[in-house]
Amino acid sequence: MNMLQIAVFSDVHGNLPALDAVLEDIKKRGIEQKFCLGDLVDFAPWGNEVIGKIRDLNIPCLMGNHDERIAFDIPVVPLSKHSEEETNARFIAINHSRKNITEENKKFLSALPFHLKLNYKIGKRHWNIQLVHSSLSSNDTYLYETENDEVFVDMLKESQSDIVVMGHTHLSFKKSFENKKWVVNCGSVGRSKEENRLASYLILNLHREEIIPEIVQISYPLEQVVHGIEESEIPDYYAAFLRNKTVSVI
Repeated sequence: MNMLQIAVFSDVHGNLPALDAVLEDIKKRGIEQKFCLGDLVDFAPWGNEVIGKIRDLNIPCLMGNHDERIAFDIPVVPLSKHSEEETNARFIAINHSRKNITEENKKFLSALPFHLKLNYKIGKRHWNIQLVHSSLSSNDTYLYETENDEVFVDMLKESQSDIVVMGHTHLSFKKSFENKKWVVNCGSVGRSKEENRLASYLILNLHREEIIPEIVQISYPLEQVVHGIEESEIPDYYAAFLRNKTVSVI
């Protein structure tokens, strides 16, 4: 085998149409290996359906901070970066998940792993891939592309990996380092904070001599999701957000 492709996605946030579009795109490319970095719930009305699809397809998935909150009924803490409008909407949306996610699905979320370390052998080369939701020590740390490089270099060293892949911020990026190492954020499937609001995921192309990360962004039936939110008890704030008609504090 000279090359292997792996798909990694994150932050679906109850957006089933976006997840379906991403999974269909992965299927069309003939990629068999798929991994999810967590945050299956909150902000769109298909949390149970999203969890069900991940379970039915046996896609390995990490425990995102939203998954952990719903699984263990952790109190919601206001975030200083959010406006009063977003803070109020966030409380209502998360409480919607608390009421509607089934006990069986909460149990599933409670058993998800925190990290996942992969090792693939291509020819004579072993590639070590570290999957996290947001960082090695937390699933609720915000690491952006503008972060000091030392933070990412330390993550690569601590995890003893060739590439660290994360989600959580809903903003994709790729950063390359010495010795063909990478830190990549795969973006968000269901609640992108990028201007185009497209569903984002990552393809890792594993070759004998290098890893080539490719961020893929695709459209999905956004208006279907908007209408689904508007017809649910989830605040319309999240519908307007997907249409990029509100300014979210990142």
